[in-house]
Amino acid sequence: MERQNILNFMTNNRELILVHANMHKMTLKKPINVMLTPQFYTVKKEALPIQYAYQAKKIAPSLFDGLLEDDSVHEYMVFKEKREDEDYWVFIAYASEKIAAFLEEKGIESKYVNKIYFAQQAVHDFEQAPLALGENEVLLVKDDTVVVAPRVVLGAEASLQEFKQTFTPKTSGISIKNSSSSASSFITQTQALSLAAIFMLFAGIFIVEGLRYKNDSNGNTKEMNALYEAHPGLQASYQREAILNKYSTIDQLERKKRDSINTAAKMIFKGVTLTQIYVDKQKFYAQFSCSTVAISKRVKTLLEKRDKNHFFTIKGEKNLTLEGAL
Repeated sequence: MERQNILNFMTNNRELILVHANMHKMTLKKPINVMLTPQFYTVKKEALPIQYAYQAKKIAPSLFDGLLEDDSVHEYMVFKEKREDEDYWVFIAYASEKIAAFLEEKGIESKYVNKIYFAQQAVHDFEQAPLALGENEVLLVKDDTVVVAPRVVLGAEASLQEFKQTFTPKTSGISIKNSSSSASSFITQTQALSLAAIFMLFAGIFIVEGLRYKNDSNGNTKEMNALYEAHPGLQASYQREAILNKYSTIDQLERKKRDSINTAAKMIFKGVTLTQIYVDKQKFYAQFSCSTVAISKRVKTLLEKRDKNHFFTIKGEKNLTLEGAL
């Protein structure tokens, strides 16, 4: 809620420019907010039994059926207004592309436009007195709706008011992109701000958790050091265990290599020739040449007695192949 209030303050604090069909071209150097006259939108008001704005927005296109130009893509804004103890839904239809093109024509670049409001959102301000739009037209309120009218309808004695910064509506405005822009955004400005806030929140959590982990780690280190000081033998045992864990795997592999070579050596006797042997980290491989089938059977029998865990496999008749996975 506090963040939303800050964003509203930043938005409402920007200069508000009234945009109308006969305005002069201007040059901008800073972000602004824009208020559009009814020349750029169409408004309807209905008393409907609808509770939420998203529900009202769904039926907005049907309310404007036949009232809008067919050559433009229209979007809709809805908000609730209370008059004479009765709630009305205000529906505003607008064409983003046409609005963006007109603003560019008048020197208002889209990069400087923060929020766009509609004059109907400030209907209570325009009820105070009509507001001049150039020399020939005025903004005034008729049947609770802001409209553009010829200036002559007021008479020579009519008093006019000036457009003020306080006309900035309390309700939210819209954001539109320049139709001629080469790059389009997949997310709105509001969504971008929300994502930025979420990422900042995650960053804060990450920093806090990192600091907490660091403090816990430092605390654990201090506790272990104190424990080692009180029991020097404990530190030595931890060191021995660490060394044993590190070299146990290596020792087991080397032992398997030695045992495999010893087994192959036991197979060599009269009538048996070792023709090839290969040992690496994964397997043991040896080839024997036996002079007779009887000697070959004897080699197989010796291997079965020595290889109680069935570590080796042997293939062939007189030329034997001894294999094992380390």
